[in-house]
Amino acid sequence: MSALKLALVIGSVREGRFGPVVADWFAQRVDDRFDVDVIDLADFELPAELPAVPPLLDPDPVRPAGMVEFTERLAAADAYVIVTPEYNRSYPAALKSAIDWHFTQWDAKAIGFVGYSGGSGGLLAIEHLRQVFNELNAHTVRNYVSFPRYYRLFDENGALLEPQEFEADAEAMLDQMHWWASALRAGRLAQALV
Repeated sequence: MSALKLALVIGSVREGRFGPVVADWFAQRVDDRFDVDVIDLADFELPAELPAVPPLLDPDPVRPAGMVEFTERLAAADAYVIVTPEYNRSYPAALKSAIDWHFTQWDAKAIGFVGYSGGSGGLLAIEHLRQVFNELNAHTVRNYVSFPRYYRLFDENGALLEPQEFEADAEAMLDQMHWWASALRAGRLAQALV
């Protein structure tokens, strides 16, 4: 079976954000079981206003022209890893907009998380995201990667100072992602044949 398509979504659009550094580190940990597509939300138009009809009722609403490529790349993925900071004990508004403009793209797919922030390492944002993706019928894997006080963990070139624990966390999450993404892809293919 071909490699799974893994979309690595950078969830912050804030100027000066650290997300691309974290995403680059994680992308380098991904093995050949996955084809990785790094999707940076800062590259797309993500309006705060949602479509007039909820995506549950109209799964393919007319989207802004600046969002079309983003939607296509989400739809092509078998699984997602969301790289998120924690803002005020939750995740960024741009990420919420990206999620809410879509419905079928997330359905029956595996989702993992890489969080970073001050003391909590993004865990509060991750917990909020688990609730949201559960509502969208996506499967969030148990394992995650968390960088508490990330500004002390990476050097000026974006390399981790003590990578062993974080690499082990990434490997464990990718193992779970592979298992679930494979099972869910098989299930979606079987459903399509019914």
